[in-house]
Amino acid sequence: MDKTFIIPFIKNALHEDVGDGDHTSLATIPAGTLGKAKLLVKDEGILAGVELAVEIFHEVDADLQVNVFLNDGAAIKHKDVVLEVEGDVKSILTAERLVLNCMQRMSGIATRTHEIVDMLKGTNTKVLDTRKTTPGMRYLEKWAVRIGGGVNHRFGLYDMILIKDNHVDYSGGIRQAIENAHQYIANTKKLAIEIEVRNFEELEQVLQTGGVDRILLDNFNFADLREAVNMIEGRYITEASGGITVDNAREYAACGVDYISMGALTHSVKSLDLSLKAVKI
Repeated sequence: MDKTFIIPFIKNALHEDVGDGDHTSLATIPAGTLGKAKLLVKDEGILAGVELAVEIFHEVDADLQVNVFLNDGAAIKHKDVVLEVEGDVKSILTAERLVLNCMQRMSGIATRTHEIVDMLKGTNTKVLDTRKTTPGMRYLEKWAVRIGGGVNHRFGLYDMILIKDNHVDYSGGIRQAIENAHQYIANTKKLAIEIEVRNFEELEQVLQTGGVDRILLDNFNFADLREAVNMIEGRYITEASGGITVDNAREYAACGVDYISMGALTHSVKSLDLSLKAVKI
């Protein structure tokens, strides 16, 4: 967990939610009231966000006591108890929604990712996430992908050169785009270079030019994808993208690519149902 990201995220999220005070709790609960709550599972899947939840509770109130029963990556089912938190009731209620929002979202992503990873067993293909993430929550969503057994692609525009179709078109073609990229990294910092190709003509141009680390085969049908992988012949890492879903991921993997990238891991998952309930003490 990178606290240089997590702590500002928690502070911003709490400010957004609490504003000048949780007036419902302030109005109804006497000061100093102590209590306990348990985080209940009302769904099935892969748990994610526990480590983050503990950090949220402690950021709200360092005196809250959190007892964790199930850790990130655990397979969960209805009625499981993930953790208990004990201490000032107002602090527990302040943290409640942020904890649940993050854990439900992260667990949904981890569950979907785990499903794909299971489908790919027996192949040499791994599943990658993308930049199709919720603004401000990319770190959490990519963290959830790792918990689910997937692999993170680049985190942003800053940690890799990925030459896509628009870059190719604006720079004047495949060869020029690759040459421009090499001139750039020679004067800045060393970055891996990946290039997207849309058809066999572009693939041939990349193979003739060279100078990349990975080739992204975008929206190739299965027959063309198999042929493209054979053309590359292990010279470069291969990745397939475009229209990859739970239903066809295994078939894409069977074409022999090293990676499949799926925006659906993060942009359209169903959150898992979790709740925080008061416990009588």
